[in-house]
Amino acid sequence: MMSEQPSKHFIEHIIDEDLTAGLEPTALRFRFPPEPNGYLHIGHVKAICLNFELGNTYNAPVNLRFDDTNPAKEEQHFVDTIKKDVSWLGYSWDKECYASDYFDQLYAWAVQLIAQGKAYVDGQTAEQMAAQKGTPTTAGTDSPFRNQDPEEALRLFEEMKKGLHPEGAFTLRFKGDMSSPNMLLRDPVIYRIVNKKHHRTADKWCIYPMYDWAHGQSDYIEQISHSLCTLEFKPHRDLYDAFLDELASKGLRPKQREFARLNLNYTITSKRKLQRLVEENIVSGWDDPRMPTISGLRRRGYTPASLRKFAETVGVAKRENVIDASLLEFCIREDLNKTATRAMAVLNPIKVVITNYPDDRIEALQTDNNPEDAAAGTRELPFGKTLYIEQDDFKEEANRKFFRLKIGGEVRLKSAYIIKAESVEKDAAGNVITVFCTYDPKSLSGSGTPESQRKVKATIHWVSAPHAKEIEVRQYDRLFKTASPDSDKEVDFMTHINPESLSIQTAFAEPMLAEVTAEDCFQFQRLGYFVCDKESTPTKKVFNKTVGLRDTWEKQQQQPQQAKPQQQQLKPIDELRRLGKKFSNLSVEKQLAASAQVASLATQISYAELEPLFNTAAKKVGTRAVVLLALKEQLKTSSATPEASAFIVKAQQDKNELLVKLSHDIKA
Repeated sequence: MMSEQPSKHFIEHIIDEDLTAGLEPTALRFRFPPEPNGYLHIGHVKAICLNFELGNTYNAPVNLRFDDTNPAKEEQHFVDTIKKDVSWLGYSWDKECYASDYFDQLYAWAVQLIAQGKAYVDGQTAEQMAAQKGTPTTAGTDSPFRNQDPEEALRLFEEMKKGLHPEGAFTLRFKGDMSSPNMLLRDPVIYRIVNKKHHRTADKWCIYPMYDWAHGQSDYIEQISHSLCTLEFKPHRDLYDAFLDELASKGLRPKQREFARLNLNYTITSKRKLQRLVEENIVSGWDDPRMPTISGLRRRGYTPASLRKFAETVGVAKRENVIDASLLEFCIREDLNKTATRAMAVLNPIKVVITNYPDDRIEALQTDNNPEDAAAGTRELPFGKTLYIEQDDFKEEANRKFFRLKIGGEVRLKSAYIIKAESVEKDAAGNVITVFCTYDPKSLSGSGTPESQRKVKATIHWVSAPHAKEIEVRQYDRLFKTASPDSDKEVDFMTHINPESLSIQTAFAEPMLAEVTAEDCFQFQRLGYFVCDKESTPTKKVFNKTVGLRDTWEKQQQQPQQAKPQQQQLKPIDELRRLGKKFSNLSVEKQLAASAQVASLATQISYAELEPLFNTAAKKVGTRAVVLLALKEQLKTSSATPEASAFIVKAQQDKNELLVKLSHDIKA
């Protein structure tokens, strides 16, 4: 069942083994160590959640440490934003630390190494040092400065510290092993001259420690028990340990371990490349809703809970992989479906006039704020003679498969009445500008009359025209046209920019939406999830589309793949059956991923195809589960038939907890 306790990941096993071997639980301490040279992004979410959730699991403190060793790229603004992002995700750190807190100690340790003949000042250029380091298959050669007298090295290092030499003139190198197969150990640079003002230490220093030198020693100073890095830092572990071998004389020695970074398709996470998007005005800033930064995701409408759930679902692994962006979107849909207030907004309006409704009458109709949450209550909607509906919800001439409004056809207005289209008014170009309808006065939703319980094939949303408020709606598409915009190093990733990633339009909304504030989230009924943007004003609200009600992107991307004759794709309904055969045996994480896949398949499966599966044998729990998931998606935009309702009720009465939970998640 989906509520079972998830198994431990490999890092938890490492910690458990250390505890079994004698490490005191009170000695556990973790850290999240961002560099303040840009905004945190979706990849950092995984690292943040990993460290802070380990802190929660083991009741251990977690430090927030800024590795601020490069003043050329670091700013206080980035520090402030990082702190805000981590707090917004729901985490609190024990100590706020900075590598710059330890500059004096790091310098003293460097002097110690020089005095012991284990470090030297090198006057070669970067190109010369690179050449004498050799290659992965050939040993390097010693620097001409390697056998420098320690007193001479100390003198030069002091001159570097005093600012007597320009950038690039000298570096301080650690004496490693010039024949090591790990090229990072071939006399690495541990200090360089940087004549830039530091955001915390100002002009006190003009030499700065390299990341590898500051990283492990900062862990040691803070007594971090487990220093967790992404896999690209695995070769650095030898260097991490080599420095500690020289300096860690007492106290706890940190242990570096690595995990797979989070790679998301259609996404760039390089800070340098994200900065280029900002500087070249491809986006409006680091917090543009199309950016994968935490600030951008927050402005897009993603919630802390959805990002934490995403990190949990992705899990912690040792092997690199690429996560489909649709899983991230699935997580925010699931969260907002439970928490977002429902609202009426019409993006592409056409006027409806109810001819038999009194001219001067205005009703206040009741509607649920969130059918998923009984405690959310209700609100009033003004209803009158003139309304706006979506243009796509009306066709003057339509076939029998079009269930929305058409001449002679009926639909239910959400939380209101059943209306019937009688005639239209057109402009000079022949476009319909007004639909004239009649309504059934006894068909008000929830009134309990026989007419109100009459079944019609479609329910559509609407707003009262005299009461409608103009809003600005910003709809977003993927920022890149290709799934791997950074995969070809010979091609500039900017060539993959999607020029249609943003569209802006004016829409009409119910009055309630004129009173909301930034970061208030809503489900615009039948349209998707939207969030009030920070650029809203008291007179005009701006809404960013977070995600649609269904995953339409995957369906769009499958079209070109159908041309492959050598590999016949399963029909969506057959793929649903395939998922059903194994669904109940999947782990919690894999069930969530499969649920996202089912939500996408539901958009490609007709009700007629799904209906025969209502008769699935009781013992086939997995198939019944995926049918419930598909029904949940389909019933967001249509009403349940008696057969569908009976299938849901039967699942609600089943002994299997998974079926009971999934069936109660459906609002038929």
